Amino acid sequence: MYAIMEHEGTLRLAVFLGLFALLALIETLAPRRARAQPRSTRWVTNWGITIANFIALRALALALPLLAVGAAVDAQAQGWGLFNALDWPLWLEFGLAILIFDFAIWAQHLITHKIPVLWRLHRVHHADVDLDVTTAIRFHPVEIALSMVLKIGLVYLLGPAAIAVIAFEILLNGTAMFNHANIRLPLWADAIIRRIIVTPDMHRVHHSVHRHEHDSNYGFALSIWDRMFGTYIAQPAEGHDDMKIGLEWQDERPSKLGWSLWLPFARK
Repeated sequence: MYAIMEHEGTLRLAVFLGLFALLALIETLAPRRARAQPRSTRWVTNWGITIANFIALRALALALPLLAVGAAVDAQAQGWGLFNALDWPLWLEFGLAILIFDFAIWAQHLITHKIPVLWRLHRVHHADVDLDVTTAIRFHPVEIALSMVLKIGLVYLLGPAAIAVIAFEILLNGTAMFNHANIRLPLWADAIIRRIIVTPDMHRVHHSVHRHEHDSNYGFALSIWDRMFGTYIAQPAEGHDDMKIGLEWQDERPSKLGWSLWLPFARK
């Protein structure tokens, strides 16, 4: 466990890059939908936003010395948080932490669609006119920073083991890349997988230009929350091949880095 803690950054990066490369390859060999824009144009912008997110988190670390994993270590050392007070078995705390964190991300996602100022940030993600593995890393830096603050607060409230936080971060990144990927799953496989994990076809509904559809299917990892709270839509009304991705009023500008970063502050 100490070895994992010592190299958690390297581990997470290796898993991220490995999954990204695998999903990008599958997208190339078996795409679900034809692309509206060239991959090279969008990828430069989406990776540019990711670099901006990395810088934003480094800046946040200057104000908050401990981010999510460090906060878990600190909470355990101080004896803070629910799990540290209860002293339950690690396996039970681990499972509950994954469920609670996933529900918190689901609830946060729903809230970003309902509160106008947060939606202005989140629509940077929805402005992408194609959906592929890079859409999973296309979030405005301010939204990423706010999400990290929420995660840190939840870590101190729960007091989960650091290994559980690392596992959840890997799970969240991995499932987000999977369900944004432009890959074609057999219908029978999609039907089975989506009972537990959000699939690309399930999440694609969430990126529809139609508001009633993109106000659904908020899950990133587990699909149970949308079914439980009545926000689940099985398929897009126009079908996966004909549905339009993005925002109703947008044009080709989401492929531009400057436009995407400025979008929350634009009048639209």
